[in-house]
Amino acid sequence: MKSFMARHMGAAFLVVAAAQGVLAQEADMKRVPSVTVATATRTEVVNRVPISGTLEPFREVLVYPQVTGYPIEELMVEIGAQVAKGDTLAQLNTDTLKAQLSQANAEYARAQAAVRQAQSQITSTKASAAQARSVLDRTQQLDQSGNVTQAAVDQAMANSQTADASAASAEDGLEVAKAQVLQAQAQLDIAQLNLDYATITAPTAGIISDRNAQVGAIASSGADPLFRMIQDGVIEVKAEVVETALAQIAIGDPAQVEIPGAGTVQGNVRLVAPTVDATNRLGDVLVSLEGNNALRTGIFAGGWIITDRHEGLTVPTTAILTDAKGDYLLEVQDNALIRRDITAGLIWNDAREVLSGLDDGAVVIARASAFFSDGDKVNPIPQKVVSK
Repeated sequence: MKSFMARHMGAAFLVVAAAQGVLAQEADMKRVPSVTVATATRTEVVNRVPISGTLEPFREVLVYPQVTGYPIEELMVEIGAQVAKGDTLAQLNTDTLKAQLSQANAEYARAQAAVRQAQSQITSTKASAAQARSVLDRTQQLDQSGNVTQAAVDQAMANSQTADASAASAEDGLEVAKAQVLQAQAQLDIAQLNLDYATITAPTAGIISDRNAQVGAIASSGADPLFRMIQDGVIEVKAEVVETALAQIAIGDPAQVEIPGAGTVQGNVRLVAPTVDATNRLGDVLVSLEGNNALRTGIFAGGWIITDRHEGLTVPTTAILTDAKGDYLLEVQDNALIRRDITAGLIWNDAREVLSGLDDGAVVIARASAFFSDGDKVNPIPQKVVSK
């Protein structure tokens, strides 16, 4: 009987002890702080540089009159018009220019007639020179036989020399006449060009951004241009970037620009200025934008230049702490904390890149605090993932 009771009392003691152990463990868990944890995963990381600036034409073309002093008769385009190379923009009065062209044509015809006249003169003087030489030969033969006076010989020689000189002069006259033809041709070409210039055309394809020309005004190259054009309609952003970020930017980097009335417009870096303003410590960056009819020069624009995009190991930004030793986070293993000294990288979408010091898949405190220490016991609770 005593043996039976002893066995039952021992069993009861074990049950009570086990229950007390469970209660003690639950009490310990209640005393251990609960922490939200996250898993280090590999995700895309993007580095962006903020920009702000103004829309400007990629290339502005100034249209001046090539011929001046004539009134504008007609305007063919308005501001904002898209034109092709060679399209007519304005027409000047051509009455005087047409008269000048007719005068140049007449002068050219006269010069050509002078060439023909000089050629005829050469033919005539050459014939006279040949005849004079023939007379001189006969006279010299008679002189040898004593049948002619010395005066006759001298006269025949003088006539021959005069005829040769006239022939040479006629040759020179032809060269002068030919030179006058060339001069007349140049004047004719100039008159034709001036008449052509009276029709003012677009030197390139693009958009008319400004028009100073007015019907009745006298065309002048010394005043404002008649038209301003945006070559090919290409508009870009002239942005200012803080000097510390300029070194990160390279030509060709993609950009996202927010423009009032146009929304988000994609672009690429075209030029990074080699200098920085000594007053505000900002440098200029030119960003070429994709074609968009809503773009207007002078509008303010802001956005980002994407300087880097890659996949990296990331944790929540709140998981990383900094002290005198550097950046660190608290990894959770077997409900205990382990300090991990790390090298932190870029921040992107509330996540921070970890360049070294942590393994992929490690569980860390999502919102760390300096109150936690290496070796502390914790009750980990997985972080809820919010879908985006």
